[in-house]
Amino acid sequence: MQSWIILGATSSMARAFGRAVAERGDAVFFAGRDMDDLKRSATDSAARGARVAEPVFFDARKPESFSAIYNRVSAEEGIINVAVFVGSMPPQDAIDADPSLIDGTVTDSFTGPARFLQGLAPLMEERGSGTVIGVGSVAGDRGRIGNYVYGAAKAGFHTYLSGLRNRLNRSGGHVVTVKPGFVDTAMTWGIEGMFLVAPPEKVARDLLRAVDKKKNVIYTPFFWRYIMLIIRSIPEGIFKKLSV
Repeated sequence: MQSWIILGATSSMARAFGRAVAERGDAVFFAGRDMDDLKRSATDSAARGARVAEPVFFDARKPESFSAIYNRVSAEEGIINVAVFVGSMPPQDAIDADPSLIDGTVTDSFTGPARFLQGLAPLMEERGSGTVIGVGSVAGDRGRIGNYVYGAAKAGFHTYLSGLRNRLNRSGGHVVTVKPGFVDTAMTWGIEGMFLVAPPEKVARDLLRAVDKKKNVIYTPFFWRYIMLIIRSIPEGIFKKLSV
């Protein structure tokens, strides 16, 4: 039996992923701050065939909220999985005007989720199984003038996930690092210059495929791998003059 904790479950990508695993008959725990929204997702997932569908409170900035989730999922038999969709991306110009916004961005996008996973890892090791899906961003592949604080947070999360993958592999667990490009979510609405924007349902399908095939790192949609290869290959002397 499979159980999924979905952190940041009120995002469009998270909802689409929750629907997908519910249709497989898995247990789904929708974790976030907006309990009314989470209850709606749980009700929808129960109707789609989820073995269990429950809302649970989670706040990346409040580590005291984590233990209740650990306790709840440990009561479930079988394999425990977690999908991390948590993150926040204030406009870079807002951060430039108010550097205190850095703290919340880094906590939401890196240190909060990492701290949660660090606490869950012993339970996954004890059961000798389980998958972590860590949703990062193509923004973490190279610092760009338009969102370098968010990109730095996601780069840190990517590195953390790499180390966690190394750790959990020893006990039968697995970690998938996901680097989405532009996805149709609240985080990208209203931002100028969006192109090749993917629907959340497409991303959810890619995540499930990556889990089933035990992929280590994926870009979604796939062509972002090649876009970012080009961006990473630009010499720094040229790149620092670009507005990309």
